[in-house]
Amino acid sequence: MPRRTRIINDPSEMVPLLQTFRSKEHKHVFNALSSEWMTKGQLDEKMGIDTEESIDILQKCGLLESQWRMPKPGEKPDKEYHSSYSKVQANFQCSFDDLSEIITLTFTPYEEIKDLIGELEKEVESGNHSMSALTRKLNRSALYIRSLARRAKGLTVMGQRLKINEEKK
Repeated sequence: MPRRTRIINDPSEMVPLLQTFRSKEHKHVFNALSSEWMTKGQLDEKMGIDTEESIDILQKCGLLESQWRMPKPGEKPDKEYHSSYSKVQANFQCSFDDLSEIITLTFTPYEEIKDLIGELEKEVESGNHSMSALTRKLNRSALYIRSLARRAKGLTVMGQRLKINEEKK
């Protein structure tokens, strides 16, 4: 299977990538899924840990493909995963202030930003999906809000809009 290059055009896309690869656990899961398709059960067994968080974060930053594995007769189908990228190409420009803000936000402990994430999720749940409206309401830059949304488990960035992840409700 040919390997692909992950192209990053928005600096906020660095948030989940940096979070992923600062963790040895997530990196090992990514490496295991680079060589073969595996179900969560197979991955848990191979790693010796619960890999749900690793799978979630790898999916959030767009590094995993998933498909349904054909079951044996009488069994339920199971989702299997595979990492689809072997290279990364970053193609963006931002100020050092913005870059430092992204890096700080990436490595800030969740406990310190959970109230801000909760406020952002509450705004989106109430129907405020537009990036321009969110920047005015929260008095933050669009880049900061996109980065914060990429850090939140329950939000997805869709261009200039945010949406609640249906599966995380």
